[in-house]
Amino acid sequence: MRQRILETTDRLFYGHGIRAVGVDTVAAEIGISKRTLYNYFPSKDALIVAYLSRRLRPAPFTDAPPAEQILGDFDRMERNFARPGYRGCPFVNAVAEMGDPAHGANKIAVAFKEQRRLWFRDLLRRLEVADPDGLSMQLMLLVDGAIAAALVRGDPRMARAAREAARVLLAAAGVDVGSTNAGGASLRDASARSADPLPVQSNPARSNRRKKTRHGAARPQHPA
Repeated sequence: MRQRILETTDRLFYGHGIRAVGVDTVAAEIGISKRTLYNYFPSKDALIVAYLSRRLRPAPFTDAPPAEQILGDFDRMERNFARPGYRGCPFVNAVAEMGDPAHGANKIAVAFKEQRRLWFRDLLRRLEVADPDGLSMQLMLLVDGAIAAALVRGDPRMARAAREAARVLLAAAGVDVGSTNAGGASLRDASARSADPLPVQSNPARSNRRKKTRHGAARPQHPA
């Protein structure tokens, strides 16, 4: 039952917002009483912390070259941005909604962001760059900026722009990143495309919320 509660909570909290979904809604969606739910999670705050903790998973390393793993992370982001129901980073969303630095959600969000920064740092150390800590923070700023821009503009290509910026940073640090960007296009072609204004596209998450009024809508896909 605990797993079922968390799966339902994840879908509702991410798809509709933490403040918009009450414990009674979660219980009704599962078909249990609030009392039963409280047997597993004594408060909504406890449920929020469990929801975010469940998403706190370390990024895996692969056998690919470190630079390829770093740039590939932005490719993965672009795929996530294009998924129906994308609503941004669940950790950032939770911090913004709770508005309390002392809330457990804030601590988990900080832990997640630091975990991801350390993943970049470890790869940068393998590349023997001069300042892996500083560069890992710069890459994280690109990640967070791409997430925000993709959500506002409804355009997954924000990740591609961030990837190119990451490639420039790596090259400036002395890393051999080759001469192609995502998809194998030449840098000259990429620069030509970047001169064209990117159209503002409709955000699929917003469209879904307009079309669907019931909390039982299809489970949204979202970033890890």
